[in-house]
Amino acid sequence: MGKRGPKPKGKVKIRWSSNFAYAIGLIVTDGNLSQNGNRISFVSKDIEQINNFNKCLDINIKVGIHHSGTTSKTAFRIQFRDALFYNFLVSIGITPAKSKTIGEIKIPNKYFFDFLRGCFDGDGTFYSYWDKRWKSSFMFYTEFISASKKHIDWIRTENFKKINIKGHITKDGKHTTYQLKYAKKESTILIKKIYYRKDLICLSRKRLKIKKILGNIVK
Repeated sequence: MGKRGPKPKGKVKIRWSSNFAYAIGLIVTDGNLSQNGNRISFVSKDIEQINNFNKCLDINIKVGIHHSGTTSKTAFRIQFRDALFYNFLVSIGITPAKSKTIGEIKIPNKYFFDFLRGCFDGDGTFYSYWDKRWKSSFMFYTEFISASKKHIDWIRTENFKKINIKGHITKDGKHTTYQLKYAKKESTILIKKIYYRKDLICLSRKRLKIKKILGNIVK
């Protein structure tokens, strides 16, 4: 038998860590896998998000400009080929054309909330308001958004198992996406788990917004 050639090497080092799990969350929300089995792309309007993605995967991919066909707005894009990383992503539940079909993602329990922070930075939101129906009633919500009901149900189930919060699910006005919402008390519990350390990689504008509203709850 002839000698076997060297094992193929990928650009991404596949090893679970806080940063790696965060990047997986970004891919779930704003990433895309090509149909041909080796190309990964990630798009964001925030250059900080793009830089965080590069840093978390310990890669240095050139940043390009992405023009959407449905809007005049431009965004930033990273795109690269890595068959090993592509196959790994498929193995944990991320597939091409995933937006409406994605379900459970195989994340180690230790890094679930790092992953969730990535999802939140990709397709999550935090908002607050004064409820005029009640005197001095200040409300705030943490929200996750997905076109896949299976994925939203999975996140809700995991949060309930891990930190005993239930949340509730609604649909947007066009009935195209599902929103998993956590109000006041549950939202506070969740935010503490997502931002459990000061030096965590995240989208700084979102953390700053929450910190301004909730004060010392966010580290």
